[in-house]
Amino acid sequence: MIPILILAAGGSTRMRGADKLLEPVGGAPLLRVLAERAQATGHPVFVALPALDHPRADVIRDLVVHPLAVPEAAEGMSGTMRGAVAQLPDAPAFMLLLGDLVAIRTEDMAAVIKARGEQPDHLIWRGATVDGKPGHPIIFDASLRTAFQTLTGDSGGEPIVRPLADRTCLVPLPDNRARLDLDTPEDWENWRNSIP
Repeated sequence: MIPILILAAGGSTRMRGADKLLEPVGGAPLLRVLAERAQATGHPVFVALPALDHPRADVIRDLVVHPLAVPEAAEGMSGTMRGAVAQLPDAPAFMLLLGDLVAIRTEDMAAVIKARGEQPDHLIWRGATVDGKPGHPIIFDASLRTAFQTLTGDSGGEPIVRPLADRTCLVPLPDNRARLDLDTPEDWENWRNSIP
């Protein structure tokens, strides 16, 4: 089994007071939608949160997922990754998924998991656009886990990913699913207006 870690501990600072992870998608908060999609893979799901009493925790409380309090999130994305990955159970690999990727579906996560099984000589397997731009979700081999302990700043996992481009398997996902994140109220409005 591959633990799926949803990174949902950020500050949502560009939403001007709103929380993008609580924005409704199909009648439910985005974070809940993503957690349910991850759950449907059959793999264990963990959700990184700023605190266990955060409003985001309320929208997943009845799901079979594991909330993780990550106080290091105050430092930025690298702090979130460092604090959350350290709490994952031992496994041969683990998946990271940004909590604001509104278009990622169960089948996309499954495709990246399948690629790991089919191309085991890599260390990283990640979703990409049809034209090859890397995105999410990302699976890391367990051998890379210790590298997360030294992450700092807000560069996320780039210090780990960048040097391993030749050991990374890109998995094309439909449309722009691998990279479509909605960070501002305008992003959300434009996205909703684009839905047929």
